[in-house]
Amino acid sequence: MMRLCCLSLNFQREFASRQMDDLKFIDLCGQLGLDGVDFSLRSFQSLEREHLKKIKKTCLDRGLSIACLGVSNDFGWPADEQGAVQQRVRQGIDTAQFLGVPIVRLFGGSPRTGQTHEVVWKRAVDRQSAEYGEKVGVVVGLQNHNHNNIAATGDDVVRLLKDVNHPWCKHILDTGQYLGSPGAAGAKPEDSRLYDLYKSIALTAPLAALVRAKLYRLKDGKEEWLDYERIFKILRDVKYNGFVSLVYEGWPHMDAMHAVPLGVRFLRGLMARQERT
Repeated sequence: MMRLCCLSLNFQREFASRQMDDLKFIDLCGQLGLDGVDFSLRSFQSLEREHLKKIKKTCLDRGLSIACLGVSNDFGWPADEQGAVQQRVRQGIDTAQFLGVPIVRLFGGSPRTGQTHEVVWKRAVDRQSAEYGEKVGVVVGLQNHNHNNIAATGDDVVRLLKDVNHPWCKHILDTGQYLGSPGAAGAKPEDSRLYDLYKSIALTAPLAALVRAKLYRLKDGKEEWLDYERIFKILRDVKYNGFVSLVYEGWPHMDAMHAVPLGVRFLRGLMARQERT
């Protein structure tokens, strides 16, 4: 049975203005009747153990699981900065282990000046992160991403995971970040003609340990840019049984405090139909 959670980065503006913090976010997810929370590492007020203990207890008190912890790494940074990248990854894995989070989100990376696609690919598949995750009991999840990322298509993700070839490295499927999605980072008008978003989703859905459901335009309470009837059929056909994380990126058109409750109702409706099928 699919369960629904919400990403903390939906409320970037509220966090920045201090209307929201990590504990208030947990409270809101409880009020929305969600099953879990999906945190970004940078959403925490502190990574000190005393504060993380408050996070754990507040989630327990609200009946919420922590579905995922996102780390914003980039193996495309220059070589002399890769030590800091690996340190950030391990910090995220250690934090997840302390909180009891089963999976940490990682990116493959985007080549920067002087960094070739092949060099970034080699860094991403060197297994350091997966081996460290196995050591402490946390799965690492490769999330697809556009904008010159090495994991921009379903074929990329399949090949990356095959090259990593480690049982503690799984896939986090972002429905809006494959090439061909109108909302993907760095999307170009011609992308939707050149790339098939739904083909990539269908190709990698069997590999997904968590799904992040992007919402961009919630007109009349229904997502306009992505065909979620089609997406949920793909998930149903592969018998996906895990968390679906609501990720909202339509802030210029509707603020998150209004959009996220609409998104919860929209995704709950699709999940309810899936359960009856």
